[in-house]
Amino acid sequence: MTDADATTTTATTVTTTTAAAAGADWQAWQESWDRQQEWYMPDREERFRIMLDMVEALVGPAPRVLDLACGTGTITARLLARFPQATSTGVDLDPALLAIAEGTFADDDRVSFVTADLKDPDWPAKLPYDAYDAVLTATALHWFHAEPLADLYGRVAGLVRDGGVFMNADHMIDDTTPRINAAERAQRHSRMDAAKDEGALDWSEWWQLAAKDPVLAGPTARRFEIYGEHADGDMPSAAWHARVLRDKGFGEARPVWCSPSDTLLLAVK
Repeated sequence: MTDADATTTTATTVTTTTAAAAGADWQAWQESWDRQQEWYMPDREERFRIMLDMVEALVGPAPRVLDLACGTGTITARLLARFPQATSTGVDLDPALLAIAEGTFADDDRVSFVTADLKDPDWPAKLPYDAYDAVLTATALHWFHAEPLADLYGRVAGLVRDGGVFMNADHMIDDTTPRINAAERAQRHSRMDAAKDEGALDWSEWWQLAAKDPVLAGPTARRFEIYGEHADGDMPSAAWHARVLRDKGFGEARPVWCSPSDTLLLAVK
């Protein structure tokens, strides 16, 4: 679990950052976002490591990547740190998280961002490329219900080149194991409560900080106009995701990593 002192320090840094003409302290916001997400997913970095292992294994060390529902550019940052010759297109609708992403990568010509609603069937037309070696996403598509998610998978299949990959790291709930699910959830929440007592920020508290920042206040207000409060979709099982991805045009699909609460599912075109 994330060190509570580091969380508190980062939160203080973000809260006290003065927005100069050049913009906010984007690295502080990136670190604050990471700490908040790690409160929910302490093995988050392991997911990203395996994701990039599979990118390298299947499409090589210089991939063209679509960072789907990119948020602050978390995947893009890890991609470029490991593969300097990679390029990334981030797509998202959240104006606050995109502001952080765009600020972070403003001087990096390997990265571009597109504002688009993934529920709009025409969003792929906004992308700079017709095909990608890899489409990667994490902790984002659980917002979708099953039918629009299946539709999205069809559009993703159309963007992945032959031999390319799609990976989704997210909550994938197996309803056939209710006792295991209940035990895992109880233990996870007990650990989260202990971390919270030591100063960890949750989702709501992080957004409260963003709303007070001189640079992010406007984008944050627009973000809540678009999305409202956080709401989960259906979160179907890994087997459902694999089956639908195969139905939509991928040749193979299966989990390549999992924890008691999360799965990294890989599909190959």
